[in-house]
Amino acid sequence: MENRNDHAQDQQKGNGNDEEPVINYRGIKAMPFIIGNETFEKLGTVGSSTNLVVYLNTVFNLKSVTATTLVNVFNGATNLAPLLGAFLCDTYFGRYKTLGFASVASFLGMSALALTAAIPNLHPPKCVGKKAACWPNSLAIGILLFGFGLIAIGAGGIRPCNLAFGAEQFNPNTEAGKRAMSSFFNWYYFTYTFAVMVSVTGIVYVQSDVSWAIGLAIPAFLMFLSCAVFFLGTRIYVIVKPEGSPITSVVQVLVVSVKKRGLKLPQNPALSLFNYVPPKSINSNLPHTNQFRFLDKAAIVTEKDEINLDGSAANPWRLCSIQQVEEVKCMVRIIPIWASAIIYHVPLIQQQTYAVLQALQLDRRLGTGSFEIPAATFIIFTMLALTIWIPIYDRILVPFLQRLTGKEGGFTLLQRMGIGILLSVLCMFVSGLVESHRRHLSFTKPTLGISPKGGAVSSMSWMWLVPQLSLAGLSEGFNYVSQIEFYYKQFPENMRSIAGSSFFAGLALANFLSGFLVSTIHKVTAATKSGDWLSEDLNKGKLDHFYYVIGVLGILNLVYFLLCSKWYRYKVREDDGTVEMSKKKGISEAPCVKWAYTVS
Repeated sequence: MENRNDHAQDQQKGNGNDEEPVINYRGIKAMPFIIGNETFEKLGTVGSSTNLVVYLNTVFNLKSVTATTLVNVFNGATNLAPLLGAFLCDTYFGRYKTLGFASVASFLGMSALALTAAIPNLHPPKCVGKKAACWPNSLAIGILLFGFGLIAIGAGGIRPCNLAFGAEQFNPNTEAGKRAMSSFFNWYYFTYTFAVMVSVTGIVYVQSDVSWAIGLAIPAFLMFLSCAVFFLGTRIYVIVKPEGSPITSVVQVLVVSVKKRGLKLPQNPALSLFNYVPPKSINSNLPHTNQFRFLDKAAIVTEKDEINLDGSAANPWRLCSIQQVEEVKCMVRIIPIWASAIIYHVPLIQQQTYAVLQALQLDRRLGTGSFEIPAATFIIFTMLALTIWIPIYDRILVPFLQRLTGKEGGFTLLQRMGIGILLSVLCMFVSGLVESHRRHLSFTKPTLGISPKGGAVSSMSWMWLVPQLSLAGLSEGFNYVSQIEFYYKQFPENMRSIAGSSFFAGLALANFLSGFLVSTIHKVTAATKSGDWLSEDLNKGKLDHFYYVIGVLGILNLVYFLLCSKWYRYKVREDDGTVEMSKKKGISEAPCVKWAYTVS
């Protein structure tokens, strides 16, 4: 593949020197192609995945429990697949090839799913009584699972790579490049949210009320557009060559530090330890830090350690460099912050599940007419709050806050994440108060009938749900965006795809944790005299108590996060000064800038 770097390399050869080719960053020009790829991909996949339970239940005639279990496994796979995709990307293929392959795989998966709806032999007929013919045949199940597998493969490549690939298109050495990169993170999430809003409304409507064949063909076509848009920008992209498995270097540091655990560190480790940086490494040169000093022992040079002529260690399983050690320290520092995100996601997950159940048992009429807003549509208020907030924050508040605080982005990444956690806690307590009021009205005021779940519908207006859903959207606007940006900037540069997958891994674990909490509280409270908190009929339960429990967990998580934030030290380049100085000045969030590019 040829791109603009060819010209830079030709210039280098013509000059007869060994200088690095000048990289022509075209971040603004590349943004439409990269964000377009992400937007069309989300338009195609999110709406279909949201409606999969209904599709499997009504078209494939699967029982609700079976359909729900299959969808949960599918969602778990699509959230965990980015870990494998990130490893393969960083180790062997690079982000451009991984994104191209994953986009095509997702398109083929969506096409296979559409075929199961369009071709009569690939789905069972409608059930009449208990005839065996209403169950799907093995071919139909095979095509369905094949489509699910390809979509999971696509998610495994697109999710960890798309954002990192887009950020690589901006020059990290200039202030304009840094500002454009921060803006890219905000607008990336804005378009993502917009795509989700359109997908969960328009596409879901076509699937449910018009035709499943057409409703699934539309996402497949949109995924085709996603592929086309991505490949059209090929000649504009900056393409970074993978350096090999970054995990190997991490394991080497851990192994060697254990082998040399009996050695004593020198008084001045920064000057006495083995210091070697590969000349073509894309990772920035990191200064020595005093945290996790045990790992420093991996860089102690002994009589048995041999050094090659180029300065590298002859046996990297016996001697590691300070650079390798500091890269591992970067990862270790991130883990406590990442762990806090698991509990942070739990309150927001409830707005996608139990808030829908709340909506089923309140007045959903629009105005004085008879039209009722579908319960599942209320999640759009979270998206609206986020969609409105991000442009206001990016274009109005950030310039003001930057002048006020002197920090890039107005707040540091950890400060923005902390604000998001606080808003998620407030969201839970507001949800509890709203549910308490809804249940109170269901007993003291005339009801409006019976909900599909069997409970009486309260006379409380649906608008009472808007505050908690809006708080959830604002929380995402602060935490989701900054969390993704934090992983991208704080992981070593050769592990940015793994950094991208960290967000989805935390989200996957949060879903598992949420399911565990629901199951545990359901079993424990069902055996008490007061009754099941999570009863099918919310009027007989105590959903507000469940919300308060999660709110308390959120408070504990916020305290934990604040302690971790105070302890955390941002990653800085060697020429940026000490880590402590960067912490005070707030300058450490600028991405590190030692890059090596290649033409493939």
